Amino acid sequence: METKIYLAWFEIYVDNMARAKNFYEKVFNCVLMPQPTDGSFELFQFPDAVFSNGAMGALVKHPMRKPSLDGTLIYFNSDDCAIQSSIALQNGGQLFKPKWSIGPNGFLAIFGDTEGNAIGLHSFE
Repeated sequence: METKIYLAWFEIYVDNMARAKNFYEKVFNCVLMPQPTDGSFELFQFPDAVFSNGAMGALVKHPMRKPSLDGTLIYFNSDDCAIQSSIALQNGGQLFKPKWSIGPNGFLAIFGDTEGNAIGLHSFE
């Protein structure tokens, strides 16, 4: 029997939790919720993923993990990549690649957050 593979959890590493939390809450118009930890790191979780069949994830400030432009790139869903890209720019982010078509699969865009991470957006419009 073939194993089904799906994204279940992601972490976006940050240096300044207050700044990162403010940035992501504005870009995605949401409230990130603090989660209990063992005290060695800080974690704020993105809302609603469990109830919307999306992957769960969080901003994490951890002494052993640093923000980076290198490595895995995650894409957040969006109504329109251009809108979230614009909000990211207005809140201290950078635009690495503006909205572009990927044919019948929609559109993508890539921006940089306030912490030094590259973040993708996906939309069908």
